[in-house]
Amino acid sequence: MSWVGKSAAEIAEAVRRGRATAPAVVEEHLQTIAKYDGRIGAFRKVRAERALAEAWAVQGRDDLAGLPLAGVPVAIKDNVAVRGEATRNGSAATSNAAATEDHPVVTRLRAAGAVVVGITNVPELCLAGFSDSVYGVTRNPWDLRRTPGGSSSGSAAAVAAGMVPLAQGNDGLGSLRIPAACCGLVSIKPGQEVVPAPEHDWHGMAENGPLATTVTDLALALAVMAGDMSLATPGESESLEFGSAIDDYPGGLTPSEPMKLRIAVAPAPLPPGFTVDAEFQRAVVEAADTLGTAGHTVVDHDTRMPGWLGSATIATWLACARQDVEGLDPRRLEQRTRSLSRMGGLLARIGMDGSAGRDRWRAYGADQWFGNADVLVTPTLAAVPPPAERWGRRGLLANMRTNLTYAPATAAWNMAGWPAMTIPYGWHSTGMPIGVQLVAAPGGESQLLALAAQLESAHPWLRHAPLD
Repeated sequence: MSWVGKSAAEIAEAVRRGRATAPAVVEEHLQTIAKYDGRIGAFRKVRAERALAEAWAVQGRDDLAGLPLAGVPVAIKDNVAVRGEATRNGSAATSNAAATEDHPVVTRLRAAGAVVVGITNVPELCLAGFSDSVYGVTRNPWDLRRTPGGSSSGSAAAVAAGMVPLAQGNDGLGSLRIPAACCGLVSIKPGQEVVPAPEHDWHGMAENGPLATTVTDLALALAVMAGDMSLATPGESESLEFGSAIDDYPGGLTPSEPMKLRIAVAPAPLPPGFTVDAEFQRAVVEAADTLGTAGHTVVDHDTRMPGWLGSATIATWLACARQDVEGLDPRRLEQRTRSLSRMGGLLARIGMDGSAGRDRWRAYGADQWFGNADVLVTPTLAAVPPPAERWGRRGLLANMRTNLTYAPATAAWNMAGWPAMTIPYGWHSTGMPIGVQLVAAPGGESQLLALAAQLESAHPWLRHAPLD
């Protein structure tokens, strides 16, 4: 029996019960990476020998029967430290020195029994919603001509291709939700202080989180990253600690959860000047109707976001680019990175770094615009993924125009610091998956996961792209 294509929950249960071993599971996934990654380019570094050694160590742990992610292969984004590996952040200008310690999120994944099989590709400094860098072009498993999104590009592509059942990524302006939507996955950006943040937290906007093919896997991975196992079963108060003896874990997310909620549906919520593909809008309405059928109250939200929020978001993006290049040799940076940082510097000189708008939105603007709903349903993307090309060699206008045309719908919730997630819901006429975004107020992660479980139950999706 092959464990490639199985969910993380299935793999972990099998390893805990002795129906599979961690080394065998990891070896199968390494073989799948070797078979497909030459076409996809998801990984900057595959840790074959180290991963197998770590899998044997997991197999020998005394607490194997209590590990939530026992033997589960995972991939880590190339801007998070993995002990013994360089963290290049998609750039030739960063240090090639190996990290001496794991990032806390990696520590928690390992403690839960996961095995790090590789480091995934990102665009340089994670500054774009594309998938290219000096380390290669990452391609979308559903259509190799298209980008898998970014900046958690390789992580999303690896999961969608079945090379790993789970991957870690992070999200500063949409960098988990954008690639998850491009690749037909589920992903969640938690709110602030739920999961330890990445080193470059982009003014408190960036959060670490998981990418998965099922809501159960997503909730389980989020729970491990957060160190709060109650998140694995939203709506249930009991929490399990690592090391406890467990049979079937997690218990799964039941379609009867959560309590009946007020759901606001916003098919075209973006500021004036932005448009959303009609098929994406239709998917949002249909997803909201599904939640209405489940017993929730669904109301329309027709008000566009304010124009000043769009301007502040763009200025914030450019300001982050300016800060992230500090201390790096500009001669080793790509044209896109230099252009974004240069524009960020020019705007900073005239006091336009996005901070005023960001503070306004976070303090009260988001709450006022959101209204009295419990959860908001919107598109995750505004257009289908653009081509997988070397966008890093192009200048400011080409990159900004394409980024803002296809992926402007996620950043508002980083600016606010609120939890948001994406879930697959149907197919575009181009053959690409469609993602629907769910947003909640701070503390609403469990609500989002439980609603996503209801949508998954009513409208299941293909979990992996057919590559053969």
